[in-house]
Amino acid sequence: MKYRILGNSGLKVSSMGLGCMGMSFSYGKPADKKEMIDLLHKAVDLGVNFFDTAEIYGPFTNEILLGEALSPLREKIVLATKFGFKLDPSGAARWVGVDSRPSHIREVVEASLKRLQTDRIDLLYQHRVDPSVPIEDVAGTVQQLIQEGKVLHFGLSEAGPNTIRRAHAIQPVTALQSEYSLWTRGIETEILPVLEELGIGLVPYSPLGRGFLTGKIDASTTFEENDFRAMLPRFTQEARLANQALVDELSLIGHARNATAAQVALAWLLAKKPWIVPIPGTTKYHRLVENMGTVNITLSAMDVEILDTAAKNINIVGSRYPDSLEEMTGK
Repeated sequence: MKYRILGNSGLKVSSMGLGCMGMSFSYGKPADKKEMIDLLHKAVDLGVNFFDTAEIYGPFTNEILLGEALSPLREKIVLATKFGFKLDPSGAARWVGVDSRPSHIREVVEASLKRLQTDRIDLLYQHRVDPSVPIEDVAGTVQQLIQEGKVLHFGLSEAGPNTIRRAHAIQPVTALQSEYSLWTRGIETEILPVLEELGIGLVPYSPLGRGFLTGKIDASTTFEENDFRAMLPRFTQEARLANQALVDELSLIGHARNATAAQVALAWLLAKKPWIVPIPGTTKYHRLVENMGTVNITLSAMDVEILDTAAKNINIVGSRYPDSLEEMTGK
């Protein structure tokens, strides 16, 4: 494994982290708990030290899983979790809005610490911007938690450039977590320059396009009823058929490099900036090995240019979220 520093923070993490959401939530039936504990242990054995979760994943079950699996290995790992959603008060496993009130942030942190079986959260993200709470109040609350030793680093997710600047002025932001991949490049124009200017790392989620860029999903693929992708415009059968052209480019370069399409997609991200740390998720050991093996693949400048040109010239069909969810990003 190779390692990177997130921006100017000094936080050293494996060049490829592990997004853990899919182990418990969003992609069909939750995986077997014992199998996932074993997978998490194997990730540590491979040198992975950066693990990403959130209270909303489940809700709660993913944090519980990581707490049980990783608490014995706590000194070897960097734990990232998130606050910022309002859960259904009826107890139903769903969120009903955003909530970054200072009192709520503290409630979430205390609960997350217990579920994760730890005394500190290495990287705490605001999961989504709350337009009703000034970001200065959010940053100030996290700053207090840092002073208390309950949190070590502050992060944002899907925040726009103005929000990033305002938050960073109160409490330095270690990392921004936003969707970024060859087929989702909306942050390149305004966000990436701000991150570079301020010394903030980028943690791309869904770096494999929720599995599509692996080449293992095509127009004939069917999704379980509780698979989040079934409701996404970019995953309709027509969109998958149209978007196959990008996967074909990945496979072409991969064939020349003795690499998979997934590895090329991840290597493209690593080649973009030294402070970018993708967090692909998986529930399968062979995929874990495949993804983490990307750190030993170096794309040439020509490879990157070919992929950039292909992504620019291929019209990606379908928005990444339904309109109701897209409105919650990029504030």
